[in-house]
Amino acid sequence: MLFDKMNAEMVKAMIETMPVELTVIDANDEVVGWNKHETRIFRRPMTAMGMNFRQCHPQKSLEMVERIISEMRAGTREKATFWIDLEVVKGEPKHKMFIEFHALRGDKGQYLGCMEFTQDVQAIRDLQGQKRLMD
Repeated sequence: MLFDKMNAEMVKAMIETMPVELTVIDANDEVVGWNKHETRIFRRPMTAMGMNFRQCHPQKSLEMVERIISEMRAGTREKATFWIDLEVVKGEPKHKMFIEFHALRGDKGQYLGCMEFTQDVQAIRDLQGQKRLMD
């Protein structure tokens, strides 16, 4: 593995610095971690830690999320990708949110859990022209 020389502090710093929100559930469907606790768009109360994801997921999308997780567990799906428009600041235009679920697998391909990856991509969608590294 290419990250073998990284200690736990560095891994945590890397995960917190990533320009995305991550939420992780384990193979028992329990929420085991998330990043950017204070600045998340989709906030997680501390009471969600250790809960079954079904207890803290919006009801309107729960059936689809359960299907995705079931397919990942069965090995018939590795990821699910979708995007939504969401009001980030009240009264301002909605932002495009890019969301992916990724199966987490061990060295032998066994299902370890799932990672939800959420990114506000509105600023990326609004890019014009180019900006070089030295600009």
